[in-house]
Amino acid sequence: MQLQIIKAEENNRRPKPPSETEIEFGKYFADHVFHMTYEAGRGWNSPVIEPYKTFQVDPACLTLHYGQQIFEGMKAYVGVDGNTYLFRPLDHLNRLNKSAYRLCMPEINVDEVLEALIELLKLDNEWIPTSKGSSLYIRPFMIATEASLGVKVSSKYLFCIMTGPAGAYYAEGFNPVKIYVTDQYSRVARGGTGTAKTSGNYAASLLASEEAKAKGFTQVLWLDPVEHKYVEEVGTMNIFFRIGNKLVTPELNGSILPGITRDSVIKIAKHWNMDVEERPISIDEVIQEIQNGNLTEIFGTGTAAIISPVGELHYKGTTYKIADGQTGELAKKLFETILGIQYGELDDVFGWRLRI
Repeated sequence: MQLQIIKAEENNRRPKPPSETEIEFGKYFADHVFHMTYEAGRGWNSPVIEPYKTFQVDPACLTLHYGQQIFEGMKAYVGVDGNTYLFRPLDHLNRLNKSAYRLCMPEINVDEVLEALIELLKLDNEWIPTSKGSSLYIRPFMIATEASLGVKVSSKYLFCIMTGPAGAYYAEGFNPVKIYVTDQYSRVARGGTGTAKTSGNYAASLLASEEAKAKGFTQVLWLDPVEHKYVEEVGTMNIFFRIGNKLVTPELNGSILPGITRDSVIKIAKHWNMDVEERPISIDEVIQEIQNGNLTEIFGTGTAAIISPVGELHYKGTTYKIADGQTGELAKKLFETILGIQYGELDDVFGWRLRI
């Protein structure tokens, strides 16, 4: 790939956060972006890193009308040794290709894109926060750009990677969040796009999320779309339950996003010789296990928050406290372990960390 690099002029630099302790997630963006275009019959072409700027698209471009859009989220970190690291970047880019397949979009060459990402990070290295717990959030995305109002697969696409400094995803930080269980709305269905990281899934979740926030809850826990009986995932995270000595999470059934952090937690827990079950789990079972004292922890997993302990679960008018509303022992240990691997404080026995 013949990558062109155009550096931003000094007078065209973007404003940085006032401090690393005041970084609001998704509000600041680094000086440069990487992008390339695709045309049917020609493939991916014109890869370039250039100063951050707005894109121009035709009002009839297919992504605006029929939703051919996918994205990923990953992070870069400054390790304890001063080097910059990525965490499982190829896993994220390979998942993007799986999303592309589901949305009839062209796949990328993950090795070439990773090389371009590394060059982008080198160019915007000063944007990577150095304090532990903060990072540079990386957002690769792809949109359909052909101008057409007919329902069809686009023949043109834009792929872009943008970055920006990030602190905690939730205002609560690593403190327990409050989750609202909805049995009124559905986000996705089996056979749909639940396994893809595409904008439509998130658009479908917004109404329930807004209603939950208005009631004082941080996120929504989704149930299956047919019976509203089986637990699926939280709006921005996969979900785990510690029941007795077992760690239980819903199986990947075709409507749940296969989270990279979810996979990391499962592998770490098994490495610790924990009994991990990926299986259907009903909301009734969850409530029963809370009431009989067997369920001692609930936490979500995702790239943005890493581990997010759940202190309260609200279902059908009743609020259930989890671990007295405190962060559980396992959630804390997993959080510290993943952070330790990401920042180079712990041995990377899984081969997940990539030094830039």
